[in-house]
Amino acid sequence: IIRNFRTSPTLDLYEPISPGEKFKIARLDSFDRGTVLLAAAFAGQSQLSNDNRAFGQGLQGYAQYFGAAYADFVIGNYMAEGIFPTILHQDPRYFRRGKGRGLARLGYSMGQIFWTHQDSGRTNFNFSEVVGNSTAVAISNIYYKDGRTAHDAVTSLGVQLGVDMATNILKEFWPDFDQKVRRKHSDDADAASHK
Repeated sequence: IIRNFRTSPTLDLYEPISPGEKFKIARLDSFDRGTVLLAAAFAGQSQLSNDNRAFGQGLQGYAQYFGAAYADFVIGNYMAEGIFPTILHQDPRYFRRGKGRGLARLGYSMGQIFWTHQDSGRTNFNFSEVVGNSTAVAISNIYYKDGRTAHDAVTSLGVQLGVDMATNILKEFWPDFDQKVRRKHSDDADAASHK
């Protein structure tokens, strides 16, 4: 459902990517069906909890919730994967660790939200992720009809960072899970063919 446009399988032989490639990642992430489905889910949850009363209920209200949720993701993607990485010379990709103990890999994948690689290859605080998503939250105040409080803004930023952290965890562990499922399916198929 969610495609993986910004994962590098390893940090071995690090090569920086161009600004054009950074913006390509932002574009692909923004206009992917997984992003649309995620926005649809967030819109439904927001409408159920009546987060922004000015949007209203019904199909028209849902359309406004969906538009706002999708705009949040698109603006966040462009800020955190295209604009700020280009300005700050940071790499927006997730570099998969792929080996080691589960807890160490979990900590690593969560930490990639706060630490990233400069185009030079050195690690640094992930200003692109944090400042980029903070900028997206500030911009979103324009299209949320009910005024946002500081608490609302911090909550929205937490959701943005949380979604990105969850996708990092998926990127780290999904290949292992997928391999186990495929191997089990292959073993089951082999066993069935020998009957």
